[in-house]
Amino acid sequence: MSRLIIVSNRLPFSIDHDGDEIKLRQSSGGLVSAIKSYFESDHSLEELKEKLWVGVADFPQEDWEKLNLDQSKVDFEMKPLFVDKQLYEGYYNGFSNSVLWPLFHYFPTLVQFTASYYDDYVRVNKRFCKELLSILQPGDIIWVHDYQLMLLPQMIRHQKCDVQIGFFLHIPFPSYEIYRLLPNEWKKSLLQGLLGADLIGFHTHDYVQHFIQSVRMILGADTYFHTIQYQNRLIQADLFPIGIDYKKFNTSVNDPSVIQYKTEIQKNFQGKKIIFSVDRLDYTKGIMDRLNAFEFFLEQNIKWKENVVFILNVVPSRDEIQAYNDRKRQLEEKIGTINGKFSTISWQPIIYRYQHLAFYELLALYQVADVALITPLRDGMNLVAKEFVASSVSRTGVLILSELAGAASELNEALLVNPTDVQDVANSIDKALNMPLQEQRHRMVLMQRRLQEYDVIKWVNDFLEQLRETKKEQQKITVKILDEKTVGIICRHYSESKKRFFLVDYDGTLVPITRLPSEAIPDEKVKEFLASMSSDPDNHVAIVSGRDAGTMEKWFGYLPLTLVAEHGASIKMRNESWQQLVTVSEHWKDQVRRIMQLFVTRCAGSFIEEKTNTLAWHYRNTQVDLGFARSRELINNLSQLIQNTQLQVIDGNKVVEIRMAGFDKGTITLKILHEALPDFVLCIGDDTTDEDMFKVLEDPVYTANTYTIKIGSRGTAAKYTLPTQQQVLPLLKKLQTCVNSKKNVNA
Repeated sequence: MSRLIIVSNRLPFSIDHDGDEIKLRQSSGGLVSAIKSYFESDHSLEELKEKLWVGVADFPQEDWEKLNLDQSKVDFEMKPLFVDKQLYEGYYNGFSNSVLWPLFHYFPTLVQFTASYYDDYVRVNKRFCKELLSILQPGDIIWVHDYQLMLLPQMIRHQKCDVQIGFFLHIPFPSYEIYRLLPNEWKKSLLQGLLGADLIGFHTHDYVQHFIQSVRMILGADTYFHTIQYQNRLIQADLFPIGIDYKKFNTSVNDPSVIQYKTEIQKNFQGKKIIFSVDRLDYTKGIMDRLNAFEFFLEQNIKWKENVVFILNVVPSRDEIQAYNDRKRQLEEKIGTINGKFSTISWQPIIYRYQHLAFYELLALYQVADVALITPLRDGMNLVAKEFVASSVSRTGVLILSELAGAASELNEALLVNPTDVQDVANSIDKALNMPLQEQRHRMVLMQRRLQEYDVIKWVNDFLEQLRETKKEQQKITVKILDEKTVGIICRHYSESKKRFFLVDYDGTLVPITRLPSEAIPDEKVKEFLASMSSDPDNHVAIVSGRDAGTMEKWFGYLPLTLVAEHGASIKMRNESWQQLVTVSEHWKDQVRRIMQLFVTRCAGSFIEEKTNTLAWHYRNTQVDLGFARSRELINNLSQLIQNTQLQVIDGNKVVEIRMAGFDKGTITLKILHEALPDFVLCIGDDTTDEDMFKVLEDPVYTANTYTIKIGSRGTAAKYTLPTQQQVLPLLKKLQTCVNSKKNVNA
């Protein structure tokens, strides 16, 4: 049994005063509604014995102490944080909503890069961390929510390395080109903060990809599909489009208060088509653009004069910020202009309200609306669109939805529009008002089915189940430093086996990384060892390298070894001739070489190495930070260049390589071991390219007496790690010694 700890910026409840009596009032918001619906359902995970919610209180501490709260009557226990008002202002209205909110919603010109805001953000995240550490128990699951707490997962991880931590971002994660506008310290620490989690959730596939690209480019983390390896940890990033309580919205429309309010609206607007939208007052919602489009629609479609009404409800938001009050004034001026321009004695086109809506009012408006006009300029998800669809028991009504809202990826039967394109939105309004009932029902049925299948219950269970699976995967691949006990086990298995295979990388493994590749010549110790090891008929030794075939032949061609060049493009099996496994045109090299040459110019000390099937840009001799930064830029440029081609970019150890796809060290490892059925396999490497070998050797066919070893401390699929390259040859010689000792004993 586990305890689930939900962590968000604020608690899901506020306190109201009714005379001398103090009462709890549920806060509005998609997360609160989603979690509350989940806890009230019959399908929540049984192993969650307790639920605790941690967040900042928006009420004085003395009110909390006076509150006589019966915890048995609420769905979760609450742990309020009381934060100094000025500190909270810098953290919330400052960094969270004047830096992260505008930047992540693609409004970089509105970002206020104020250093004190970031300092306050760090301090409040630390305050959350301290509170959580004081209450954590073994087996707890921590689920952190949203952009206000992006530093928190890593802060907790530093203190409690084994705790399960999930993080969910409810707003968009921007493209790398937008995200990189943040100052260096901020953008690195935010990503590192998120990577303290085991599972990071987003609403859409695009947000996941943007995050993964930023992690690769800024932190240099290794990624594989949705898996990130960073600082010896495996982290999963995936999409979990938040759902709604479909049943609640679909059945509550029969509530008497809903029916009564719906009847009143229909009576007031009898004979008129109703367009409805509801939004918070925020520049991301595109309300002004929506009004411009509606005005243009009325100008172009005179037939709808006095036959349509637009009910626009704006929910108050951040009234304490002057910019929001200015925006409210501008909206009201625009509404007044449109009504003044088109109104008649008996009709005005826009019915405007600036107030919170009761649940029954919202449902009634969803029911009477012929068209829901939901056109944010950017939105993480937008649950209003989903609520409108779920509320349509008649399965009629048309949803016009911004293609820039996260919900658009699920509700593609809606009329998707560019919210800034006045003509596009106006045309869609006209199409929606004229859409036949049969088409309305067809579209609505498909969207309802999708929302019903992935509702809020499924969303929470899906996230928590994947968090549990991620933790299991982490435990499977926990990196172990090769200790004396394990070396002893390897020696024993080696000496007892009769069909041994060695797969060894060259640069950084058999020899140290040098200033220039041409300087990494094998010394006499390496040659003597390879000669001795390969002379044993029970041993099959393969050097699997990124080197070209000519160099490999020059250095090792006289020995009975299997030699692999350019990561598998060429191979010389033991005692056989070279085979060229990849034969391709070299025309692609000219374009790639030009880009790499530009980066040689921009990064002193870097150079290009050209091989038969590969071009490599090395930055091992550059200033560390500069070389790494330029490598991220080069990877980004090359990745865009080779889209829809058979080329692939490899992010190696201080090298960026580009080559034809379809061959790698993993593929060639399978070829070497094909039909061999060895009873002992040892695979050692230091680079990203060696991970392909480690992964194929996870196959159950090779699990018995198979040892994969990564040199260095970076995350890896290998079973073990060796801290330095200097330990490789002594380890291999120790294996030889074990066999020789056994032979002497038997003799």
